[in-house]
Amino acid sequence: MSTLAHSERFLTWMTIEQGRSPRTIDAYRRDIAVYEKFLITQDCDVLTSSSEVVERYIASLRSSGKAAKSVARMYAAVRMLHRYLIEERIRSDNPTLGVDGVKVPSGIPKALSEDEVSRILASASGVDSLAIRDRALLEFLYATGARISEVCGLSLSDIDMESQLVRLFGKGAKERIVPFGSHAKKALEEWLGLGGRQMVAPEQWAKRDHADAVFLGSRGTRLSRQAAWGIVRKYARLAQIGEEISPHVLRHSCATHMLIHGADLRIVQELLGHASVSTTQIYTRVDNEVLFRMYKDAHPRAKIGFGINQ
Repeated sequence: MSTLAHSERFLTWMTIEQGRSPRTIDAYRRDIAVYEKFLITQDCDVLTSSSEVVERYIASLRSSGKAAKSVARMYAAVRMLHRYLIEERIRSDNPTLGVDGVKVPSGIPKALSEDEVSRILASASGVDSLAIRDRALLEFLYATGARISEVCGLSLSDIDMESQLVRLFGKGAKERIVPFGSHAKKALEEWLGLGGRQMVAPEQWAKRDHADAVFLGSRGTRLSRQAAWGIVRKYARLAQIGEEISPHVLRHSCATHMLIHGADLRIVQELLGHASVSTTQIYTRVDNEVLFRMYKDAHPRAKIGFGINQ
């Protein structure tokens, strides 16, 4: 069987067995192609590569000027490929086992203050249909802490307006139910009402998927991730927020503000759709003072004579 055939079967395995999204599969395809081209220069392939070859591959990625995050992602694809070859008994040894992982400097965005978030939301004050959409999108992102891909993938049937609950499909198509507050509900009702979504919707839908979409672009198609990024950045600039703001910053801010106001870490984990609570703790970057205060308020033996700053 050719190397290409092994790669395609690996991608099929990732889709069916691991439940990865088409976008993730495309990224894996690109990264594995780069790896295979490098292996040709080393006179080997995915069945004969060694730990030394893998180390040289990582070194070549670094020397090419790629960011640490990109190198880590590309190496993760290689590790997953070799894991597949082992599990399917195509290869008996794993050349990535003896190779150190790629350390990535923390790239988690700093949370906005509550005042900054309020300014962004207030800046979406227009009355035309697209401004109404933008306000609903911003309110919904901050209310739910959803990933931008989850929000752009929303269908009308996923939202229960009466119960103020939404069904989100996260990484690996994992489903979760997340509540949203009154401000997001009001903004969504305005968007889904007569002066909002219906003004953007075409007379005839190009695809059924577009007809089911909660958020539409100006041409009546499902709102793209790129367009959603542009919307968030537009209103951050209007609110005179100095930094480059992405939808992920609103997700990060939602989680951080909930924790600061006393939300349980595992509840936030569930809302964000994290597989591990440790991911949530790192992601939200709650500082030591906040953690200390939460502990002191919650632990029965932390009230008297505990620690510092009693």
